[in-house]
Amino acid sequence: MDFFEHNIDRFGTSSVKWERTKEVFKTNDDVLPLWVADMDFRPPKAVTDALQQRMEHGIFGYTFVGDSVNEAITAWMSSRHDWYIKHDWISYSPGVVPSIGKAITALTEPGDKVLVQSPVYPPFFSMVKANNREVENCPLVKNEEQYEIDFDAFEQSLKNGVSMFLLCHPHNPTGRVWTKDELTKMADLCLENDVIIVSDEIHSDLLFKPHKHIPMASLSPEIADQTITLMAPSKTFNLAGLQSSVIISSNESFRKKIAAVDQQQGSFTLNTFGIIAMEAAYRHGKEWLDDLLRYLEGNIQIVKDFLNEQLPELKLIEPQATYLLWIDCRKLGLSDAKLNHLFVEEGKVGFNPGTSFGKGGEGFVRMNVACPRSTLLEGLERMKKAIKP
Repeated sequence: MDFFEHNIDRFGTSSVKWERTKEVFKTNDDVLPLWVADMDFRPPKAVTDALQQRMEHGIFGYTFVGDSVNEAITAWMSSRHDWYIKHDWISYSPGVVPSIGKAITALTEPGDKVLVQSPVYPPFFSMVKANNREVENCPLVKNEEQYEIDFDAFEQSLKNGVSMFLLCHPHNPTGRVWTKDELTKMADLCLENDVIIVSDEIHSDLLFKPHKHIPMASLSPEIADQTITLMAPSKTFNLAGLQSSVIISSNESFRKKIAAVDQQQGSFTLNTFGIIAMEAAYRHGKEWLDDLLRYLEGNIQIVKDFLNEQLPELKLIEPQATYLLWIDCRKLGLSDAKLNHLFVEEGKVGFNPGTSFGKGGEGFVRMNVACPRSTLLEGLERMKKAIKP
């Protein structure tokens, strides 16, 4: 666990999280960044060793994704998620967000409606709009402790001419892990209404016990045939900058249409180092990931205890997955602009504002706790200083 305690200086590495904070938060002050969804931890040693070995070879020509990578991915899916996939179901993309764009372009038409569930990861909105499609929003419903799906509203939204449903699973920013019953209800309604499911499962490895990730496409062959699954090692192993992700679908027609978009865009392979890191992570990253999850659970408990004891005005939505915490600040009675000003200008700490996640995000902030404990404790103290100077 000591591995995750090291404070590593990320300045001078073109880190968005650390070197773009002043620009993003429009301040001249030094703000502690607890926002962008990457970690301040090194990946498994097996990954850096594999990258070092490849670098020492010294020739970086055109590289294809070999069968050994497919084998590593299929083995990971079966052992981690009890999902048994075939090699030819897999294709590759630089990232989940580009994959969303490719799926929208390949499988819907301009003007089509695409269903999302706010509050949700901002590119769910932006990619729909950037591809000249229309957002159909069916907001999640917050009960006393967690977020739920209003299935009556969900069904009505599907009947409004929706062509595609973007599912965030596990959900970012609320931390929900959708149950088998919830997934089945959503999928059955999509099947009834002939709606394609694009399931963003990038956080699927970052679950806390007793919760278990169930891939949407694993529910049945019929559901799999209607689903495109997007996964990546980027969140799990902190490899986002290496630009490698996976598109999985048993539907050959879907795969061919997405491949045609790749051809139109001149895209045919991944970055060499992204390929190397992906295979090494999925082959050798299990022990590191298990240690990471224990460390993250400790960080989350620290936040929970701190808010309960020091800042009872704020309420943590108990995360079932991810290192991103969704914090309810509405009892402070501040507008979102004033809430952002309070944390940035008074506390010198940067969170993602809830409003960036769409309807239902008002009065919330998203906090990234994938950092050494000393950084987290500093962030909490800055939070407290802002609210109780």
